Amino acid sequence: MSERGQTRPADVAVHIERPIKLRRVLGIPGLYSAAYGNVGSSIYYALGVVAMSALGLTPLVLAFSGILFLFTALTYAEGATMLPEAGGSGAFARRAFNDIISFSSSWVLMLDYLVTIAISAFSAANYLATFLPVIGQAPYNMITAIVIIAVFTAVNITGIKESARLNVILVVFGILTQVAIAVVGVMFIINIPILIQNVHWGVAPSMQQLLFGLSISMIGYTGIETVANLGSETRQPGKRIPRTVIMVFGTVFIIYIFMSMTALSAYPVYQFDNQWVTGIAERFLNDPIMGITQAFPESIRNIFSYFVGFLAVAILLIATNAGIIGASRLTYFMGLRQQLPSFISSVSTRSRVPLKALIIIGVLAGGLVLVGQVNIMADLYAFGAMLAYTMAHVSVVALRIKEPLLARPYKMPLNIKIAGKEIPLMAILGGLATAATWFIVVWTHEYGRIVGFAWLGAGLIIYVLYRFFTKRPILGKLEIKTRVKIRR
Repeated sequence: MSERGQTRPADVAVHIERPIKLRRVLGIPGLYSAAYGNVGSSIYYALGVVAMSALGLTPLVLAFSGILFLFTALTYAEGATMLPEAGGSGAFARRAFNDIISFSSSWVLMLDYLVTIAISAFSAANYLATFLPVIGQAPYNMITAIVIIAVFTAVNITGIKESARLNVILVVFGILTQVAIAVVGVMFIINIPILIQNVHWGVAPSMQQLLFGLSISMIGYTGIETVANLGSETRQPGKRIPRTVIMVFGTVFIIYIFMSMTALSAYPVYQFDNQWVTGIAERFLNDPIMGITQAFPESIRNIFSYFVGFLAVAILLIATNAGIIGASRLTYFMGLRQQLPSFISSVSTRSRVPLKALIIIGVLAGGLVLVGQVNIMADLYAFGAMLAYTMAHVSVVALRIKEPLLARPYKMPLNIKIAGKEIPLMAILGGLATAATWFIVVWTHEYGRIVGFAWLGAGLIIYVLYRFFTKRPILGKLEIKTRVKIRR
């Protein structure tokens, strides 16, 4: 309401000029490629990081996190079709609660996007070393990664439709790579007795290693929030978003299980210097899929090495591109909702993309590349992802209770009735699991804990100062009303 006397004390209504809207141009291919670009690419760096802690239980750990990913994916599908706008879990939290909770969710998710962009570009540079070995060494791998980020930032500035077309082309090659590796693994490498012998219960991995591996394994399923953030640019989101998340889950889950089984068969767990290790993490931490190709029969090893090197770069470029798309749309949402300075949400009249947001994201992600270590970047991702996913689950459940009549083009299965309200069981289980995983991250991941809380604290300071100096509510929900500027 625009009258001061009729507005709740915690809420204020503001009028802004009607923004230029993002264009609805994405169908299932563009949406699938954007999501798969993040999710399907992460195996190229996540496998080594997870195996370093989970050891012989890596396939089971990835399967467990895959089920958790499915619950989260379905929660995002319901939320994104219910509120098809840029913002993801931040948009869900804003509708269910208020702006400061929405901002907190969006801000930690922004950290994940930055990590996804940086780690994907950095890993792409390491796989490029297949063709030019010097690129795989510091500082050349970092320089190459920064150049990759700059190029894709420029590509996205030209518009989402052009960017999506590039994603679709690259994703075809990426899927072919992963299927080929899985097939060769089944034919020549996977050995069930070795996989059983890899597990030394309570010792390798220890309970702390297992918990660490479980918490870090979610980096293997990065990117599902990309679908939600692209809801405002998707045609018929009620139908296409649920189909996309199911397709992405099915593809990635199957390929991840076969790849991890292949890796642990080729590089069994062994004891070295009083520690249990596996060669896939010790020798190929930055490029684990290249390690798998080195275990192939000699007759096809060299051919596959170059083939995988080329296509790993392709899929990691998709992830870099998809991360930039998602991060810029999240920044657009935060600026549009006055959670960050509004100039960030301005959209180019020519390309219909948030130009300033794209430039800011490119600079920040390029700076994160300078960390130069995949395992540290993974720590940062786990902190933000588990917190944002938990908030998505909580928000969708809260909206089922607060707004049961809200239009839901897609409603996740397995619902139970409590006090006359239909509660999604998958969101409850998913929220409990992601919350528990976040506490594990805080307990076991030093870099994630320190940098994560520092990032969240810095964001809240920015948010509070901005709202205070612009005389907008800090704890309430800002009602945004657009008005048309009439030119005479």
